[in-house]
Amino acid sequence: MKSEFNPSGIIQIGDPFVLRAKDGCYYMYATSHTIDMMGFKVWKSKDLKHWDDGKVCYQLGEKSFGYCDCWAPEVTEYNGKYYMFYSARWKETKTLRLGVAVSTSPEEPFEEAFDNRPLFDFGYTAIDGSVFIDDDGQKYLYYSRDCNDNIENGEHQSHLYVIRLSDDLLSVVGEPVCITKPEKEYEIIPHINDEGVIYKWNEGPFMVKVNGEYHLMYSGNFFTTKYYCICGAKSKSPMGPFEKYDAPIATHIEGKVSGPGHNSMFKDEKGQMYCAYHVHTELSNPGNNRQLFIDKLNYENGKLTMKITYND
Repeated sequence: MKSEFNPSGIIQIGDPFVLRAKDGCYYMYATSHTIDMMGFKVWKSKDLKHWDDGKVCYQLGEKSFGYCDCWAPEVTEYNGKYYMFYSARWKETKTLRLGVAVSTSPEEPFEEAFDNRPLFDFGYTAIDGSVFIDDDGQKYLYYSRDCNDNIENGEHQSHLYVIRLSDDLLSVVGEPVCITKPEKEYEIIPHINDEGVIYKWNEGPFMVKVNGEYHLMYSGNFFTTKYYCICGAKSKSPMGPFEKYDAPIATHIEGKVSGPGHNSMFKDEKGQMYCAYHVHTELSNPGNNRQLFIDKLNYENGKLTMKITYND
């Protein structure tokens, strides 16, 4: 299907997050392979069709808890400041945790909110932090307990969790709740490593509230395969329980689009929902080289729906 936005021309990225700021411009943050994953870049657009060349907006420094592997930045605009939640590898344990950096501008340098510590530590790897602020002002953080150190039934599995956030977004409140595990046929296409170990994923969570219901968007399967896909689940509460959709929201199109996943949702000035996500840049060589895609996100028959568009 002919596309208004795809391909965007932005490659060597992953895990795109688009923010429409108060100035009316769109800012896209992503895992940025061009800076060796030691920080993040931000790209700016006025119309979602023409993007600037991007500039570095965050880099690991002396106050950072992490030392490498900066992944999946998401930025929340709140009370005049911009809060970036991101994943990085913790100096203390050499495993991944979530951090927070703050700026007074969507594109100026983000500074660490803490001094050499992550947002929290529950004793396991946590990645892909995503903030949701409900209509009543309650804040929630969704994240993935990564499969590297999470083993269930002999398999390495990534599970999704939710926990309440404090009003200033800088601490967690209460205990985390596990809300999804890989179980649907379309999201359990296994990846088996050289030692014969099976890996399965639920990761990249993003919450969308429509008509009073909570729709959790997330990704399933291995990100370097064409089977990486955008999935959905819904609930009457932001903390679940969630009922998964019968089919993915978006999956690969043979010979055209590979590995659509790790998405975010944003709205334009008219309130139209859009989905920002990545796909593999090279169909014949799926891997870390991914590019930004954007498509309209709709709500039909009680579910979020999307049609992938592309120009050959």
